[in-house]
Amino acid sequence: MTDELFSEFGDGFHHLRGTFRVGGVLNVSTHCALVALPSGKFVFLDSYTLSDAARAQIDALTDGGAKVAAIINLHPFHTVHIEWMHRAFPDAALLGTKRHHDKFPTLPWHGGLCEDGIPQDLVEGALEFSTPRGVDLVCEKDNVHFGSVLAFHPASGTIFVDDTLSRLSLPFPLSLTPMSGRLDFHPTLASALRKEPGAADAFREWAIGLGTDWHDARRIATAHNSTMALGPDGLPERIGGALARVKATLDRHREQYG
Repeated sequence: MTDELFSEFGDGFHHLRGTFRVGGVLNVSTHCALVALPSGKFVFLDSYTLSDAARAQIDALTDGGAKVAAIINLHPFHTVHIEWMHRAFPDAALLGTKRHHDKFPTLPWHGGLCEDGIPQDLVEGALEFSTPRGVDLVCEKDNVHFGSVLAFHPASGTIFVDDTLSRLSLPFPLSLTPMSGRLDFHPTLASALRKEPGAADAFREWAIGLGTDWHDARRIATAHNSTMALGPDGLPERIGGALARVKATLDRHREQYG
């Protein structure tokens, strides 16, 4: 795999758009971020095997990696690069979800699980986190990758999200289709919803609350495969549109489970 250099979103948020190929052919991309903390330390959001050029950028920012305080893995199914990242920054606290702990039981995991809450003292108040309600973070089917922990960096106005929200920037002529360039919930929502009464409503209320709480976000960086700029109060409108497109899915779930 190769990667690009980190992009500077401002106010200490450095974003990397990396390569991930499905079947070795189609690049759907992946990402990670390096976030500066008030103390001068840094935390990674997600893991990625860095090129020499990207590693040089990070070393220059972090005193050769000595200032990397933590690596926070937010998506239970994004696991390819975790072991490399720990080897590269062995002194950084390593955080993950339950699936990360189960998949790599010998790694020195720090504290509790990401889905149960990430300690604010670790990120020095520089980041906010949100875990979707009404859905399973890890489903029985391994191809259902809807659930993840979302992160918000208020200083730069950046939302960092893995598969839960997606925005596909498609090449021509697919770029002419309605789905290209819009913000959507991951298409596995129907399978991720918990098979219990109220799950659809819990998810909808969470999504509306996300748009309200993080309404001043200026961009959304999605894992696959692009970053979306947002205008003033643009997030509630984008979330509302995404919810409208999954209304039938939520209605069917209510009819079946209540």
